[in-house]
Amino acid sequence: MAAASSWMIRSFGSREALKASRVERGMRPHTVDEMSSLLLRVGRPLASFKKGDKIRVSNKMALRRSYSYVLAEEPGSLAGDPTFTPELSPGEMLLLGVFEGRYLNDCITEFPAEWFWGGLHFGRLSPEGPDPAGCNLFGVKTRQPLSVWRLNGWAPSAARRGRTDDHYYGALGDPDRNPDERGWFQWYCRYWMGRRILGLDDIQIRRWRSFRRHAGALRGGCPSWKRNKTCRLRERQALLQWAYDPFI
Repeated sequence: MAAASSWMIRSFGSREALKASRVERGMRPHTVDEMSSLLLRVGRPLASFKKGDKIRVSNKMALRRSYSYVLAEEPGSLAGDPTFTPELSPGEMLLLGVFEGRYLNDCITEFPAEWFWGGLHFGRLSPEGPDPAGCNLFGVKTRQPLSVWRLNGWAPSAARRGRTDDHYYGALGDPDRNPDERGWFQWYCRYWMGRRILGLDDIQIRRWRSFRRHAGALRGGCPSWKRNKTCRLRERQALLQWAYDPFI
């Protein structure tokens, strides 16, 4: 094993090059320095993504082999449903601090490098491991484990392939119908970039609209953010993670 490792390192030229090659094949960086080095090597600026581009997906959680998609719209265009008016872009959400700093760290080649640089600059990404206190904007953990999402059919899993016994009749739980194995935010990132999937987009937009009720509950139960910065921080973090303005 040691001889094989030495051969691989000599072939790639250095351990750093070997780490970069691993992440290009969908493996997750483990330190901030490693992530920064990889961004410099393989990151793409937002301006380089265009309508018609084919995006090849490589991440360790992918449930489909060789998954790719075409950008049907220009990045940042939310054309398709006038009721879908998120108040934050994915890049802004990562900059502010969401999902304990771990959500997309192995997706460097799929999304704009600016999304990751912003999060790294403000200490909102944590390649080392989940860090809700340090990386989430409000310093609290709010999300349920991905296993709960899969169990309820809100995110796809191999165990739910072909099944329709959930609220969405398999539209979210079946990986043959839903390629977004990480759930709603991954769908939003891809939608914002310009991917469109008939049916799936409608469901995810309806889910986003239904979450608006939590903004109403926050307004009714708390003073404004300017007057009180400690009221219902979990609800504020949750709103942020669904692309709503948490500073209401």
